[in-house]
Amino acid sequence: MNNKDNIVRKKNTYQRGEYGMYDVIVIGAGPAGSSAAKQLASNGYKVLLVEKMKMPREKSCSGILIKKSMDLVQHYFGEETPQFVQCTPSDNRGMIFTNDKGKEYRFEQEGLNIWRSSFDHWLATKAEEAGAEVCQATFALSCEEKDDCVVVQLKNDKAYYETAKVVIVCDGAVSALKRKLLGTPKNYITTYQTFCKGAIDLDYHYFYAYLQPQLSEYDAWFNVKDDYLIFGVAVKDPSTIEHYYSEFLSYMSTQHNVRIDKQIKTEQWIMPHIMPGCPIDFGKGRVLFAGETAGFLNPMGEGISSGLESGYAAAQAILQTYNKDLLDEQALLVVYQEHTAALQNYMIRQWRFVSSISSTFVHMK
Repeated sequence: MNNKDNIVRKKNTYQRGEYGMYDVIVIGAGPAGSSAAKQLASNGYKVLLVEKMKMPREKSCSGILIKKSMDLVQHYFGEETPQFVQCTPSDNRGMIFTNDKGKEYRFEQEGLNIWRSSFDHWLATKAEEAGAEVCQATFALSCEEKDDCVVVQLKNDKAYYETAKVVIVCDGAVSALKRKLLGTPKNYITTYQTFCKGAIDLDYHYFYAYLQPQLSEYDAWFNVKDDYLIFGVAVKDPSTIEHYYSEFLSYMSTQHNVRIDKQIKTEQWIMPHIMPGCPIDFGKGRVLFAGETAGFLNPMGEGISSGLESGYAAAQAILQTYNKDLLDEQALLVVYQEHTAALQNYMIRQWRFVSSISSTFVHMK
């Protein structure tokens, strides 16, 4: 039986409700969810990994694995990132920032250029191989804490319920579950990028970020994947996308001689608006948040490493506080915060760096 058939069979089994209570339900099969599910399943915990889309699924993302992400993949999943998830040029050689004064900052570092659809699918497959049950094309509608468990309402062909001792929510920046649990206000950045055919006078092996306020309300960027020229802008107000995108293309034409022959597709996405101090929502009770749901994201938008690291940290917190018979609920969030302290400090250092080179971030509210 191939992997696809296996996943379909499991989804139908869940609808019949034959599996009983899980140790952990993980919602969202991105880097955070898969790293958590893989770690827990590898330690013998009964894990359900729920993904709302059918995989492989798209996610608008630069798709650059920085050296830190490459090392985390090796550490958490026991092998290097496979070639089949990579795109050309496969080797990313670093990032080049241009600040609001037009000054260039160049950072050379080993990296990989990947397609997120293939990469995330591979991570979820590794979690399944470790023993996690994977349920695709299924929405998580609600989480409700009971005395000794969390009841999760799921929906695919029909609505049904599953229960777990602990739930990890890592379904992205716009998580409806998080809003229902915490009542947090919406605070997002909208990203917009295009995939074009053409040419430009820049080295395709680098990721370029532009912090000039006339080009975006957060940052603008350029990179290349499989001969697609990708141009993106991030804004607070979606109605300004067309204006900033036009300004950015004009800038790239003047500065780097861009020639666009054809626009192939466009993508619009949401990411958390990272604020000074990089505040994090760790969770509530038996429900932990990881990845972008919690607010773990590099201030310049790199989220793969923080997703991997925060998902793994959530799993470690569960391993330390839940022995399969008894959960120390009071300690769960405390231990999770301890395991993510270094990650949050890393984000704060990144914020300080970005704000030191660009007044756009100093005054951001």
